[in-house]
Amino acid sequence: MNKINLNNKAWQWITLIFLSFIWGSSFILMKKGLRSYSHDQVAAFRIFISFLAFLPFSIKFFKKLTRENFLALFVVGFVGSTIPAFLFTKAQTNIDSSLAGVLNSMTPLFTLIIGLLFYKSTARLINAVGIFLGLIGALGLIIYTTNGTQILGNVNYYGFFIIIATICYGINVNHVKYIIKDLNGLELTSLAFMLVGPFAGAYLLFTDFSKTLASDGYILDLFYIAILAVIGTVLALVIFNTLIQYTSALFGASVTYIIPIFAIMWGLFDGEKLSILQFVFMGLIFTGVYLVNKRKQK
Repeated sequence: MNKINLNNKAWQWITLIFLSFIWGSSFILMKKGLRSYSHDQVAAFRIFISFLAFLPFSIKFFKKLTRENFLALFVVGFVGSTIPAFLFTKAQTNIDSSLAGVLNSMTPLFTLIIGLLFYKSTARLINAVGIFLGLIGALGLIIYTTNGTQILGNVNYYGFFIIIATICYGINVNHVKYIIKDLNGLELTSLAFMLVGPFAGAYLLFTDFSKTLASDGYILDLFYIAILAVIGTVLALVIFNTLIQYTSALFGASVTYIIPIFAIMWGLFDGEKLSILQFVFMGLIFTGVYLVNKRKQK
């Protein structure tokens, strides 16, 4: 088997799709965790368990934590993971996962805007076209799948929690791409969680678990949260932070366009059917991702 080489465009796409599969499964895991735990407990457990999983690597790479990169790593841990974790679970207490998925697709748009405004990144018109084309595909896929009139009727202010989370993601992606230069994906992610993980653990100590312990499936639901943390956070973030160091901030952020496709595939296992129109929307999404990654030929 050939060694994975992220300088190779084919491996970049394989990695992007694999990452989409992992994060596409996160919504259902959050939903299961919310059956027994409050939204803030699910988020705090996700961050704290991720911190514990990263701890052996954090200790190994501790000497690479310097005064110069401390603030940048804290931004990655706090803005890139902690705040969105709390915002997403709060939002999913009042909106369905399909709407959460489509709002999450705004990440590349904010990545482009924030990069242009604050990180001196550059983009071509065709990249912007790709962003909006992918957004149309994601909107069409989610709205068509769940009945447009119903999903639009469910929109409420809780959706703004996810919009704020996508702004955080936009800041994080640009920060990893343009600010942190001397650390690889595993190093920067493990050190970032070392800085924020203890806060999540302390937060859990002051939360009320009485309702949780009264539920029948709290152990199983905690297991789902652990999977969400280890696979959906630890593994996914290492892959993601490594990927955007080899590609572009926009290409990495475009993972949010493919996530809804895997949400649909999960539905297929439950007996849902896929129509030709849904394949059209998927085509728009992949076309958008391709255009987002289109670079000027030398």
